[in-house]
Amino acid sequence: MSGAIYGGDEVGALVLDIGHNTVRAGYGGEDSPKLDIPSTIGVWTDSQDDIGEPQYKYNIGLTAIHVKRPGMELTTFLKEGMIENWDMFENLTDYIYRNALGAVSRDHPILVTEPPWITPPKREQMAELMFEKYKVPALYLGKNAALAAFANGRPTCLVVDSGATHTSAVPVHDGFVLTQAVVKSPVGGDYISMQCRNYLEEKNIDIIPPYMVASKELTKPDEPASWKRKSSLPKVTDSWHNYMVKEVMQDFQASVLQVSDNLYDEEVVKTMPAIHYEFPNGFHKDFGVERFKIPEPLFNPTTGVGPLVTTSVGMCDIDIRPAMYGSVVVTGGNSNIQGFNERLNRDLAAKTPPVCIISKIITYDSKSMTALQSMRLKVISATGAVERKFGAWIGGSILSSLGSFQQLWISKQEYDEGGKAIVQTKCP
Repeated sequence: MSGAIYGGDEVGALVLDIGHNTVRAGYGGEDSPKLDIPSTIGVWTDSQDDIGEPQYKYNIGLTAIHVKRPGMELTTFLKEGMIENWDMFENLTDYIYRNALGAVSRDHPILVTEPPWITPPKREQMAELMFEKYKVPALYLGKNAALAAFANGRPTCLVVDSGATHTSAVPVHDGFVLTQAVVKSPVGGDYISMQCRNYLEEKNIDIIPPYMVASKELTKPDEPASWKRKSSLPKVTDSWHNYMVKEVMQDFQASVLQVSDNLYDEEVVKTMPAIHYEFPNGFHKDFGVERFKIPEPLFNPTTGVGPLVTTSVGMCDIDIRPAMYGSVVVTGGNSNIQGFNERLNRDLAAKTPPVCIISKIITYDSKSMTALQSMRLKVISATGAVERKFGAWIGGSILSSLGSFQQLWISKQEYDEGGKAIVQTKCP
């Protein structure tokens, strides 16, 4: 296959990065995605067909899901990072092509990200959808951890990805994911949001989403909020209301939370400065100890990020363990919590196996000193919040625009000859 068919500036590849919190889409070779929309979709029944089956309609995009439609449920098409509802995903893909990017699918090859634990039937179904319905000229399915590693210039590394529904440690060796050593935890951004909500409810702090507030007046800190409820609130579903509350919690997380430098110690964090935060209904106060306590489960001594890394490295071949510790790449939305990277570095420094290093020093030969050098711990993360959040998409953007990558696409001709199972061999 000639790279001239797909490469160059005239017809760029599309990169689609599917995450539990948002879906990112854009053109390969660009610095950031053109589109970043919620993975949550509004679903409502419009009518019934001739045999009485409900006809579902979808509200897609940040603005559309904020429309207060009676009976509209907010849900997602994903489960464990894999597509569960294909009809919903097709509608999302239609929206991306037609409304968001204005692109013709048959003109652009597409690179789609996937989690390291994806099952073969899901991969084949994606290939079938893209080639049969969207008639794409070429397709590539890339593991999001490998793409994040590529974005950070590390073909061999351990990728720590802390997203909405889980945190994972994924070893990547020469650009290939070592699936047998992937370790993940259910503690992610959604869990932290739930912890925030539980804490505020325990303190009798009302979480009022903006859609309910007609007006508010400034009060003194810690005093009850003075606000007026909108007189004609539409009847909304619990899922829609809970999503609006979740958005308030996500803003609270980003503004207030911080990871403590070491294992949480209440006496130590009491000396740290508090952060002032105002809720949509006007209630405001200073948050001190709790802003360190809430994100602490991310660094639990047994199930936190540090143990995930050491467990994953321990499952790798002993020859590549030094390389894994020497390149720990941090990505995902939770890595933007203040102090996340510094805490991970301290936790891993305390757990990096010293016996291995000492045994190398005693032999005093050149090979031993090389092993000692490579055993040094190094935590790597992009400098900007956007780069950490969009790590997998940026890696896909770089990869799809390289001339040397063009031969790796699955072409329509190869799909027609080999069937959908070809993704298992062409996209390892």
